[in-house]
Amino acid sequence: MNPRFFVCAPSRLSPILIGAFMGLPNLLAADWPQYRGPNHDGTSTEPIRINWSAQPPRQIWKVPLEPALSSLSISGGRVFTQVRRNSASGPREFCIALNAETGQELWAVPLDRADYPNGGVGGDDGPRSTPSVDGNRVYVLTSYLRLFCLDAASGQEIWRKDLGTEFGAVVIAWQNAASPLIVGDLVLVNSNGRPGEHLLAFRKQDGGLAWKGQSDGMTQASPVAATIGGVRQAIFFAQSGLVAVAPETGAVLWRYALRYNGTSVAASPVVAGDRVYASRAYPGSLSADQAGAAVVQLASASGNSFSASRAWSKVNQFMNHWATPVHYNGHVYGMFGHGFLTFKCVELATGVEKWSTDGFGYGSVLVADGRILAASEDGWLVVVDPNPNAYTELARHRALQGKTWNAPAISGGRIYFRSTTEAVSLDVSAAPLPRPSPQLTWTAPAAITYGAALGSAQLNASAAAPGTYSYSPASGAVLNAGQHTLSVTFTPNDTASYDSATVTTTLDVLKADQSINFNPLNDRRQTDPPFTLIATSSSGLPVTLRAPGF
Repeated sequence: MNPRFFVCAPSRLSPILIGAFMGLPNLLAADWPQYRGPNHDGTSTEPIRINWSAQPPRQIWKVPLEPALSSLSISGGRVFTQVRRNSASGPREFCIALNAETGQELWAVPLDRADYPNGGVGGDDGPRSTPSVDGNRVYVLTSYLRLFCLDAASGQEIWRKDLGTEFGAVVIAWQNAASPLIVGDLVLVNSNGRPGEHLLAFRKQDGGLAWKGQSDGMTQASPVAATIGGVRQAIFFAQSGLVAVAPETGAVLWRYALRYNGTSVAASPVVAGDRVYASRAYPGSLSADQAGAAVVQLASASGNSFSASRAWSKVNQFMNHWATPVHYNGHVYGMFGHGFLTFKCVELATGVEKWSTDGFGYGSVLVADGRILAASEDGWLVVVDPNPNAYTELARHRALQGKTWNAPAISGGRIYFRSTTEAVSLDVSAAPLPRPSPQLTWTAPAAITYGAALGSAQLNASAAAPGTYSYSPASGAVLNAGQHTLSVTFTPNDTASYDSATVTTTLDVLKADQSINFNPLNDRRQTDPPFTLIATSSSGLPVTLRAPGF
C-alpha cells in the first residue's frame, strides 16, 4: 500500500477524494487535454527556454506513481493519468487526478481490472490509454474497453459504456492502448465490436449513441482529428488501414489499405497538410502485411470525400514500434525500429532518411516552441534543433527514474512527464526564472556614543554565499546623536544563481558627556585692568559665558 493514499472502502466506482477542494492554479489557457496535446499532433507553440546549462529545468514537484504507460493530460489545473493500483478486490486500473501546482493526489477512481495475461509490454506496466479531458469532464477508455465519463473536480462517475456488453467489443491481444478522441460534442472510439458497430460516437454530456458504423477492427493506435482540405475529420488507424470519417455523422471520407498483421499497430497517423504518414512495426506472413511506413496523398473528390493514393512506402523501414512521431517543416522526427530503436529524421515528401542517432530507446518526441523535445526511455529530456542536415543537441536534463515510454505534456510553461514509477513537473518557461537572494543576517548593533566612528562592530552583516558588502553610511563615518538607519547591499560572486540583496538595521547614537575648561585666572584687585574669561568645551562647540552679579 502506498503511504501517500488514504485507505477507505469505496463503492464500485466512488472516487477516493484527497484534498479535492484545495485551490487549483488557473492553467486553462495552456491546457494539454488529450493524448499528444490539444491538436492531437504532439505540438506545443508555448515559448520555452532551452539554455538548460545556465538555467536548467526547475523541478516544481516530483511524486511517486504506480505503474502505467498511460501519459498525462493537463486541464483546469489538474493532471490526469491512469495507474495500476492494488485494491481490496485485487489489482485495478485507476484514473487519478493530481494538483498541477503541487502534485498532490486529488482523487482516484477504480475503473476496471488490471489483468494482462499475455504480458505484452510487461504485465506490471499497467494501463496504456491516456484520459481525455473536456471542460469539467474526463473520458477514459480502459484496457478492457469500458468507457467512462467522470467529473474532473471530484472523479464522480457521470456515465459509462461497457463496449463489450453493448456492442460486442472484443479485446485484442495486449489489450487496448488507444485513447478516446473528443471532437466537438462527441467522444469517438473504435469498439472492435459487431459488424457495422466498430466505430462509435457518443454524446459527451449523457453518453447517448450519436452514430455507429463500419467494421474496421481496432488497433492500439489512438485516432486523431484534423482538418484536411477544409474538411474536419477523424482518422482511425484500424486493422484494415487508415479510415477517415466525418466526426458528426460517421460518414466515410476516405480509406487507405494498410493491412494489420494480427499483432499490434500503436503509432497514430501523422497529418501534414494533405498528406498522412502511417507506420506499422510488426511484420506479418503475407506480403500485404509487411511492416514499414507509408505516406498517403489526399485530394478532394466529390462532396466532402477524398481520393487517397500512395506517395511512397518503405517495406520494413521507418517502423514506429510504440510512440507516434511528429511532423515539423516537411520532416518526420521520431523513434524508429523494432527491437532496437533509433531516433531519425525522415523527409516527408520523399521518405529519405536525413539522419539517425541512438540512445533513446522506446522514447517519444514532441514539437516544443519550434524545436524537437525528445524523451528517452530512461527519463532524459533532450532538446534537438530541427535541422534535417544533422542531429544537433541543444540541451538535456535527467527528469525521471523508471521506464518512460510515456509521452511528455507541455502546459503553462511546464513539462509534465511520468514513468512507470514517478511523475514530475518542470518549469521551463521562457521568462527568466526569479533568482533567489542569499539570506542576509544582520543583528541590530549595540548603541554607541557620539564621537565614535562606525566600524566592524556595527557593520557586520553576513550572507549564506560569498560576495561583497556595501554599507551606508560607510565605515569611518561619525553620526550625530539619535537613531539612525543603516543599510547594506550584498552582491554575490555567483550572479548567475543569485540576485543582490539589501537589508537595513537601526543604530542608536547616544549623547556624549561634556566638560568645560577655563583659562587659569590670578587674583585681581578692583583697580586692575579688565580680564578676559576663556572657556572651551570638550565637544568643540561654542561656550556662552555669564558672570552673574558682575
